[in-house]
Amino acid sequence: MKIYDWPTGPYPARIRIALAEKNLQSSVEFVPINLWKGEHKTPGFLAKNYSGTLPVLELDNGICLAECTAITVYLDALVGEPTLTGRTPLEKGMIQMMTKRAEIEMLDAISVYFHHATPGLGPDVEHYQNREWGLRQRDKALRGMHYFDGVLRKQSFIAGEAFSMADIAVIGGFIFAAAVKLPIPQECSALLAWFARMQERPSVREQLAIVPPKH
Repeated sequence: MKIYDWPTGPYPARIRIALAEKNLQSSVEFVPINLWKGEHKTPGFLAKNYSGTLPVLELDNGICLAECTAITVYLDALVGEPTLTGRTPLEKGMIQMMTKRAEIEMLDAISVYFHHATPGLGPDVEHYQNREWGLRQRDKALRGMHYFDGVLRKQSFIAGEAFSMADIAVIGGFIFAAAVKLPIPQECSALLAWFARMQERPSVREQLAIVPPKH
């Protein structure tokens, strides 16, 4: 299998953490796609992923899977334990729901802020920017952080009482927030304490050695 990614990217980080949790690193070949040079928008890459986003998993038969959730579901099915997507129907539903919320309320919002209200990937890649929209999404991300802080005041992990791909999605949000210098509010003490615990996991620690946290 091949993983097309950029090692310091917050979305690729999600799959790298998942691979480490599943002990599958030796089963994949990492192929770097330079975001800063716009390699993810070239015709050759768009043929693999219409959306022009990273990461992408390419199987030996040439089939490509994009989107972090889809890739994680596939990897989870390859090796049964530890599971990242849940065992029971309720666990699976909760993890899917909270992963989506992590994306919409935090990770994707920070991405829009990065691409629209900062220099982003530079003028050669960022052909259109709407600063007002970017700042609105920054504020949405901050509200999302408060939401997850509230969640973690009631339970140990993002989707319940076990580590899952929902936690990995929020970790991706932390990585992106650090990259754009968006501080996690200090009043989000439960969220910050959770992240401190997450950094004790070898999979997260290895990734943060590439992208060190700044919170």
